[in-house]
Amino acid sequence: MKANYRRCISCRRIGIKQEFWRIVRVFPSGQVQLDEGMGRSAYICPQSGCLSAAQKKNRLGRSLHTSVPETLYKTLWQRLSQKNDEQSSSNQPEST
Repeated sequence: MKANYRRCISCRRIGIKQEFWRIVRVFPSGQVQLDEGMGRSAYICPQSGCLSAAQKKNRLGRSLHTSVPETLYKTLWQRLSQKNDEQSSSNQPEST
């Protein structure tokens, strides 16, 4: 099966769809949410540089053609910190 490729709206990196977070403006309500729903989508790398640039330059809002609520950015930052915490705990060696 052919892989689905997407592009990060912040750094413009191309990668497999599963490597990115998906933000959706749901049709017809216009509500912006994460990971589910049908409508206009934007993809962003799960990295702090991409997320801060997207927030600072309103790249999500321009890509989705709507305003993005601040709560969505807070959720993305929380998700990023959880991901970083999981990676740091899995990289630490086991002490015996």
